[in-house]
Amino acid sequence: MEQVKIDRINELARKAKTPKGLTPEETAERDALRREYVQAVRANLEAQLANTYIQEPDGTRRKLEKRK
Repeated sequence: MEQVKIDRINELARKAKTPKGLTPEETAERDALRREYVQAVRANLEAQLANTYIQEPDGTRRKLEKRK
C-alpha cells in the first residue's frame, strides 16, 4: 500500500477525533482505505508464512502448512 494512502488514513483518523468529525463521504473513504490496508497486511503475512519452514529435532525441515 502506498504511503500516500496510509497518510490519508491517519489524516481521517485525526479528523474523526475532532468535534466536527467526518462527513459521510469521508467515513466511506476511511472504511474503504482501512479494508485495503488490512488486505495488504494479510497478503504480506501470507507471503511471509509461505516461505517459512519448521526445523524438526532430527534436523529435517518441512514447509509450514496452511490450516484448514
